[in-house]
Amino acid sequence: MTGIPATSGQACAAADRSAPRKRLIVVGSGIAGLYAALLAAEAGADVVVLTKGALADSNTFYAQGGISAVLDEPAPGDTVAAHISDTLTAGAGHCNVEAVRVLCTEARHDIAGLVRFGVRFDQDHDGGPSLGLEAAHSAPRILHAGGDATGAGVVHALINAVLSRQAAGKIRLIGHALATGLVKSGDRVSGVRYTHGGRSLSVSGDAVLLATGGAGQLFAQTTNPAVATADGLALAWRAGAAVADLEFFQFHPTCLVSAPRAGSEGEQHPLLISEAVRGEGAILVDARGRRFMPGYHPDAELAPRDVVSRSIALHLAKLGDPNGHVYLDATVIEQAKGSGFLARRFPTLSARTRAAGIDWTRELVPVAPAAHYWMGGVTTDLHARTSVPGLYAAGEVACTGVQGANRLASNSLLEGLVFGRRAVESFLAADAGWVSPDGTPPRAVSAAGGLPLTHASGAPSGDDGKSPLGAGRGNSAAAAPEWATAASVPIPFSRGALRRLMTAKAGVLRNGVLLAEAGDALEAWAGVVRPEMVPVDGDPRGQEDANLLLAAQLLVNAARERIDSLGAHYRSDGPAETAGIQEELEETCRTRPKASLVHD
Repeated sequence: MTGIPATSGQACAAADRSAPRKRLIVVGSGIAGLYAALLAAEAGADVVVLTKGALADSNTFYAQGGISAVLDEPAPGDTVAAHISDTLTAGAGHCNVEAVRVLCTEARHDIAGLVRFGVRFDQDHDGGPSLGLEAAHSAPRILHAGGDATGAGVVHALINAVLSRQAAGKIRLIGHALATGLVKSGDRVSGVRYTHGGRSLSVSGDAVLLATGGAGQLFAQTTNPAVATADGLALAWRAGAAVADLEFFQFHPTCLVSAPRAGSEGEQHPLLISEAVRGEGAILVDARGRRFMPGYHPDAELAPRDVVSRSIALHLAKLGDPNGHVYLDATVIEQAKGSGFLARRFPTLSARTRAAGIDWTRELVPVAPAAHYWMGGVTTDLHARTSVPGLYAAGEVACTGVQGANRLASNSLLEGLVFGRRAVESFLAADAGWVSPDGTPPRAVSAAGGLPLTHASGAPSGDDGKSPLGAGRGNSAAAAPEWATAASVPIPFSRGALRRLMTAKAGVLRNGVLLAEAGDALEAWAGVVRPEMVPVDGDPRGQEDANLLLAAQLLVNAARERIDSLGAHYRSDGPAETAGIQEELEETCRTRPKASLVHD
């Protein structure tokens, strides 16, 4: 076995005595899945990677931002304690403190692991890592690769590493395979059912790691690619796993609104327009050409991203068009700073907007708040274990408690790394039974020597009180939940209709009336679509639709239960929002901007 450092020799020897090799099935090919697969393969495990599309089809690939980490030689004044504090503050008091400590303390080891697998981070003029400063970080600690294309740079390096292991027979790849169910032996997950080339197949293993990403396709506008359809969440929920914090969905304020492709029901190639553009002086205007942000927050376009998202949604609601869009005016930058400035400062965005048919030096760019990142997901402990034995989750599909109610910028890729590696360590220790003679825990290779397991709380119980649905799932996965009984369907179900409904009634702006209306519509559709069951027709699109509908029900139910606003979950009828308000919007808008936005 190659790649095991000398400090892990005892674990290596124990692994050599195990026969046959234990198999880890990884579902997903973003940063968490690819990194975990590489670590497991190097530790001698038999690794199978299933991915719904091509290897590069993931949220990670589209990540413009970087990866936060306090390195061995941090920026002046930066500390791990400061990173922990910043993360807890952004999470609005809802983080798992121990999980945050793990994330920030172990970050530097997994950054070194990425470098070992071929990732090349941008360097400053001294040859050291170029560390950027982002909103809500107290010091520069953001690593980038290729400027505004960090995700693509990381994915390309990890894919190359995975392909080399595939050629060496250490990793088996199954592409264009949609996972449709988890196989269980007793109460333990022992494999995955999937469709491939029109056939229903299965693969057996000793454990399964879900690394399937998020669910941006729940909403009409999203920065996520088309593959983000809540597949992992649905797989886990149908298998009886606990879920948590599903009401917390982060929206980015400015995503390009482009014409949908034929037959795509609104799906688009996502293009996030960075806050940096507004930082250079771009402004937001409505369809009448009026700048509106100063009326919602004193910092106008430079307010925090969640405030800008809510302000846009409030303005669109006031205009009676919750699924509409506003415009980003970057022409003012070109006028103020000279011809060619936008192309020099934002070469990627200039090329992408041009490809969309927009010359943003002369034209307005249509934008709308877009679903960006789901803080909630499948409940895991500090070792990425879910409440179902043999099932792990890492990355956006998981809820480790790290992100709390509002994710700190550039912590998402880091979470996939740290807890993807921790899943492998747990698999090697518990599932494969590899224990060193002196009782010390085995190590997965991360940097130069790996990290030992940290012993903390055990796997969460099946019902921890945080699950949006409470009891009633698990062994009765084929039974419809009580809120999914048949009802009259007002309009036929379609993905486009679902996304419009979620945007209008359960998106950036929420209140009890809107959420109840969303719940009624989802219940009516569920009586026909039966999202709690795996569709039997084998149509991948139909299976994705069922997964999205199930995720929508879980999200709306969680949002209805949390009656006050917290982090990314904003309820205009919450106690803090209805008290002491001096200004009212027009009757067409049930929400009040000033009290909630100024004190965000």
